[in-house]
Amino acid sequence: MRDARGRTGTHHVTYEFALPDGRILRTRISHPVDRSTYGSSLWSHILRDQLHVSEPEFWSCVRDGVRPDRGIPEPPAEALPADLVYLLITRVGLDESVVAAMSKAEAVERLNRYWTEGG
Repeated sequence: MRDARGRTGTHHVTYEFALPDGRILRTRISHPVDRSTYGSSLWSHILRDQLHVSEPEFWSCVRDGVRPDRGIPEPPAEALPADLVYLLITRVGLDESVVAAMSKAEAVERLNRYWTEGG
């Protein structure tokens, strides 16, 4: 990270994480001068204002690998792979709305038919 004058600091390590909504979360790793631990108010500030998570969400992520909800939509279980959609539209000549209504099995079958029968 650079300060307002463009200088880099060496006493902190700064991590950035871009969110889908355009926000960028930043957190700095620093150490207390006397090598003690952080107080609860500073820890709460880091979780709330820098990481945007609750303490249970933080520990669930650390211990169990459960990522906090950051607004990233989950793809449907049967989402069609992008390359399959591309081939169905550009090679087979299907309309996007037709491809969107297909199940994965239907899309694969339709592409296989195109390759084997030529149409």
